[in-house]
Amino acid sequence: MNSSADEEFVYDEATGEWIPASQAAANAAAGAAAGAVEVRDSVGNLLADGDSVTLIKDLKVKGANQVLKRGTVIRSIRLTGDSQEIDCRHDTIKGLVLRAEFVKKG
Repeated sequence: MNSSADEEFVYDEATGEWIPASQAAANAAAGAAAGAVEVRDSVGNLLADGDSVTLIKDLKVKGANQVLKRGTVIRSIRLTGDSQEIDCRHDTIKGLVLRAEFVKKG
């Protein structure tokens, strides 16, 4: 290794070894970039955590005996890591997961 004696080391749980902090930071950045999933709405706009979306069609909510009407605005979405699902909150429904194909950013 070409690291200096003053460099800080951290334990890497994935490999079970002590590695330089600079290498751990680089590994974390590379893992985050590789794990990033692009989620796009029905018209191709890129969605991000915290965005507001509008429903483009009426949706029957399974298990709630309720219909969310077209034009309903859902605020503060969260991405799930799946390219087609977003996690949302609605006043009357807890744990709502919507398909990205049924929403429009806005």
